[in-house]
Amino acid sequence: MTITTNAKVNVVLSQNSVLCETHARSRRSYKKQTHKRLNDPSSKHSLFSSFLVSTMAAYSSSSLLLLLIFFAFSFVVFASELHESEPFRVRPSIRPSQKLVLPVRKDGATNLHVATVLKRTPQVPLKLLVDLNGRFLSVECDEEYQSSTYFAPRCHSTQCSRAHSHTCYSCSSSSVRPGCHNNTCALTTVNPVSQETDIGELAQDALSIRTIRDKSAIDPSAPGPTVTVPQFLFVCARRLLNLVPKYVQGVAGLGHTSIALPTQLASHFGFRPNFVLCLANSLRSPGFVVFGEDPYTLAPNYVSPRLHYAPLSVGRQGEYYIQVRSIRVNNKNVPLKTNINRAKISTTTPFTVLEHSIFEAFTQSFSQQLSQAGRAQPVGPFRVCFDSRRIPNTIAGPGVPRVDFVVGDQSVAWTLFGANTMAVVHPLVYCLAFIDGGTNPADPIVIGAHQLEENLVHFDLHQSRVGFSSSLLNQRTNCSATSYRNRPGNP
Repeated sequence: MTITTNAKVNVVLSQNSVLCETHARSRRSYKKQTHKRLNDPSSKHSLFSSFLVSTMAAYSSSSLLLLLIFFAFSFVVFASELHESEPFRVRPSIRPSQKLVLPVRKDGATNLHVATVLKRTPQVPLKLLVDLNGRFLSVECDEEYQSSTYFAPRCHSTQCSRAHSHTCYSCSSSSVRPGCHNNTCALTTVNPVSQETDIGELAQDALSIRTIRDKSAIDPSAPGPTVTVPQFLFVCARRLLNLVPKYVQGVAGLGHTSIALPTQLASHFGFRPNFVLCLANSLRSPGFVVFGEDPYTLAPNYVSPRLHYAPLSVGRQGEYYIQVRSIRVNNKNVPLKTNINRAKISTTTPFTVLEHSIFEAFTQSFSQQLSQAGRAQPVGPFRVCFDSRRIPNTIAGPGVPRVDFVVGDQSVAWTLFGANTMAVVHPLVYCLAFIDGGTNPADPIVIGAHQLEENLVHFDLHQSRVGFSSSLLNQRTNCSATSYRNRPGNP
């Protein structure tokens, strides 16, 4: 049977009239029962129950509708909040199939190491000084900085809280540009070489980094696919880079802080904030930093370098420390008058620095063990040098006494061979590559970049430990080998 539109409307109106009349009768009946029971104390409970039942029956449809509206509104608000905080969530769904790699090259003039990253929109390659203890990534923002995705978060925003910025930034210039906004977040930038400081503006912009997708071998110097963090937090700074290569445009901080490079990459792509550092001694081919969870095996031997692990501690500013219990030269303990306690690991200190009394005892022990080599005139900044004609060459550099930093318990030693203990300052002169740090330095030992070169160093921040391979040259490979590989069986 066909029902017209007017008939449908009449049926609906009739049904609504019946519901309204039923509801009115229910209310009149409830009032009569209430009047009878008001003076009956024993009936108070049943009176309340009747009220609940009547009310629920009358308004069940309306309550369900209001409940659905409430949940729908709550979902919209929750989704909006998620969208606003999107840069700070772990999103494993966009996790790259393999790890992330940052090629790093040595600068011959300064013995420091420089990485190249892609930033801005459109992308621009930037040269950044690698600072193992840096708190964040800072970039020099001059008038030529142009990016369609640059954004300066407002003071006291979520981004400022994450960066531990509690000071508002104001720019004296009348022109608004990257690095020059008012009521934004301020952070102190530090030149890791000269220790100069300045105030910069917290900002966010796109950052791209190469991925490792080939499971068999990777060349750190070859181009490869990239992934992007669209809202990477960094500090837009003025130039503070005296004493570092002139072409450097900022600092890549790898320290254990909330907005350092390893932390932001791990948070965005959904892996632990661990990384592997392998600095090359070669000026022609790069070393690398690999971000991810596991250390890597280097070719051509395709043999996993055995890593020795020691406890890793973190300083107040995100610096990395290990506890050095003693120093040995050719397996003989160096007699020390000073308690070493801990040693900082640094990539912005070109050569290891020792407190004065430690330096004196160490250089004396080393010279005694190398007595067959004649001394040479010191060449700054080094104080102990030798005639290279009396020192043989080996696969791991000059054939000199090996040096052990005994770390953690007494069974773990970070062993340094000739390539890491000696600096070739002239074809006829080799110098002991350690610097006298004077009395009362901030740290009794700072392990420098030269001692880190051609060593695979695994910073396992999840387990608060550091692993080191000692010189890869002993395995006939190095950090700038043509390829490096995963452990056999690893995905």
